[in-house]
Amino acid sequence: RRPVSAAEINRELTTLKRMFSLAMQAGKLLHKPHVPLLRENNTRTGFFEPEQFQSVRRHLPEAIQPIVTFAYITGWRIASEVLPLQWRQVDFEAGEIRLDAGTTKNGEGRVFVMSDDLRTLLKTQQTRHEDLKKAGHLCPYVFFRLVAEKRGGEKKPHCVKAFTKVWKNACRAAGCPGRIPHDLRRTAVRNMVRRGVPERVAMKLTGHKTRSVFERYNIVSDGDLMFAAKQLNGLLNSPAQVRVAAIAVGSPQSTVPHGPSDPA
Repeated sequence: RRPVSAAEINRELTTLKRMFSLAMQAGKLLHKPHVPLLRENNTRTGFFEPEQFQSVRRHLPEAIQPIVTFAYITGWRIASEVLPLQWRQVDFEAGEIRLDAGTTKNGEGRVFVMSDDLRTLLKTQQTRHEDLKKAGHLCPYVFFRLVAEKRGGEKKPHCVKAFTKVWKNACRAAGCPGRIPHDLRRTAVRNMVRRGVPERVAMKLTGHKTRSVFERYNIVSDGDLMFAAKQLNGLLNSPAQVRVAAIAVGSPQSTVPHGPSDPA
């Protein structure tokens, strides 16, 4: 016997509800009973501050560092979108990385325009790829690691399938135990919003189809709250400056009170 989570119970209840639905469709039942689900409080809220990410990356093997960097910038799903990425999907001339329709979670294709950091990362990977070609090894994958097929044998490039063990060790060494690679996706969303990328554009870049899920990824940290407090310093002392700031972000001028020496 072991403790059973609300999520596990809900999965079985969902199966039961589906059975009742199928029975109704087959004419075996006239109506189905109401089966309430338990409340699940398992929403993850992990993300990385910049210094935490840099520390974790330093403790990862060299072949894994570009993978997590790519995920940190793009917010793409590592297992299904980053690791299988091939060079045919990278267009340096157009400055784009493309995901084919049918390969993403929502089934839609996606395009990510290269930032300077992303282009530098991919150019470095391209250099490694060209070195492999000169050595007689063809590898279609952007991210790979060299693996010897036999002990002491020649190392050849292979697509990275997972890096669970080295990830856990790196997080522990960096003082961030318990973090998961998917936290990089949450971090990328948060970084885009903090840097002023419109939310609808950020959703396009990361592949979020619904705003409700996107909002769960747009996490507010203690650092965000401290920054907001600094932005509000002097709010009551400089009404003229406050009005100018309000106009700059599109707020109605009438909503800002005018001081005695601040004629409308």
